[in-house]
Amino acid sequence: MTTFNLNGRSVSVHSPDETPLLWVIRDEIGLTGTKFGCGIAQCGACTVHINGEAQRSCVMPAKAAEGTEITTIEGISAKGVTRVQQAWIDHQVPQCGYCQSGMIMAVTALLAKNARPSDQDLAETITNICRCSTLQRVRAAVRSLATA
Repeated sequence: MTTFNLNGRSVSVHSPDETPLLWVIRDEIGLTGTKFGCGIAQCGACTVHINGEAQRSCVMPAKAAEGTEITTIEGISAKGVTRVQQAWIDHQVPQCGYCQSGMIMAVTALLAKNARPSDQDLAETITNICRCSTLQRVRAAVRSLATA
């Protein structure tokens, strides 16, 4: 059994230790906002916060989550639309939307550490892939938050 804090509540799961955390979150717990994209930690669709850090959940074994604080897209918006989500709306960032929960999680973690990231900070930190090429709108949304 693995126990961790998920979106502010303690959960225990009975999955094999090597089961990726993504599948525990989606299939066992039923939170489907975190997406599967590649399975090799490259695209970022599976990004969650683990102890406040943006992490790719598709390659993290469930057992490694023992005792951690995990926040999913559902957790950051538990009290309503966040300022990052509002910037996404204001700048019409999503096209298909598939990668956006991971992108929002990555940007939220970045802004928690660096309230005024440069374009270079974004390029180095936000390595999520958007197949619809909305990265210019992502940058515009983040810039609006950096100046707000």
